[in-house]
Amino acid sequence: MSRQSSVVVTLDGEVHDPGKPLLFADDLAAVRGDGVFETLLVRAGAACLVGSHLRRLAQSAEMMNLPAPDLEAWRRAIETAVQRWTVATDQDGALRLVYSRGRESGSEPTAYLTVNPLPERVLAARRDGVAALLLERGLPASGVDAMPWLLAGAKTLSYAVNMAALRHAAGKGAGDVIFVSSDGHILEGPRSTVVIATEGDGGRVCLLTPPPWYPILRGTTQQALFDVARDKGYDCDYRALRPADLFAAQGVWLVSSITLAARVHTIDGRLLMPPDLATEMAELVDTAILSDR
Repeated sequence: MSRQSSVVVTLDGEVHDPGKPLLFADDLAAVRGDGVFETLLVRAGAACLVGSHLRRLAQSAEMMNLPAPDLEAWRRAIETAVQRWTVATDQDGALRLVYSRGRESGSEPTAYLTVNPLPERVLAARRDGVAALLLERGLPASGVDAMPWLLAGAKTLSYAVNMAALRHAAGKGAGDVIFVSSDGHILEGPRSTVVIATEGDGGRVCLLTPPPWYPILRGTTQQALFDVARDKGYDCDYRALRPADLFAAQGVWLVSSITLAARVHTIDGRLLMPPDLATEMAELVDTAILSDR
């Protein structure tokens, strides 16, 4: 089937023309990045891991002192948006939930959803993997919880630093970034969770990711991946990682709700050994994102 154009739905369930403006010029989403968002994959007629993403939306909103989102209204709007998308195409879509503080002049929060075709970079990363740069994030791995104004762990609309890091990487010939704390620990990607494979007890494969108390976003896809992987006999754990652990690993992936599992084949210009379980990892993530159905 042909590729679908964008779908736009506001929280009240109204479907909007994607070719017409939606926001007021003084909406704080646009002028301050003052809001939160979530991005979900649409696959096989439904959005993936809806409950996990809505819980994280609520957590992010609480961290930003936004009114508690009406999660049932969000569910209904998601169903409307997905239905509009799947009527026209059977291709994967990227569903974004946006929740801002509203207008600068004062208003109720702004809440809407969009569904768009997947960018070509996503399809390329799934297929070919990515080269990544290690970049310092400017934050220590611990102690940030004492500074809640930094909003570490909230998925905010203020993504300028993340996008600047990705542009910097592109200028160096890399497709993605892995942030490192000021004290030398692996954190996350600008739009992904870092997962590595190592040899665990008894020679079993162990999947590792940085601890959730670091100043990082808790990955919905990573958590679902670990649940599925444990059921299939993998060891899974949270552990402090350093750059050397990535180079020594049996495999490194950037895991996210849209790209799913992008294999990292190069870090800072240094080629990594191709992982033996590349196909298995892709299958695990594909299973994980459908695990709530």
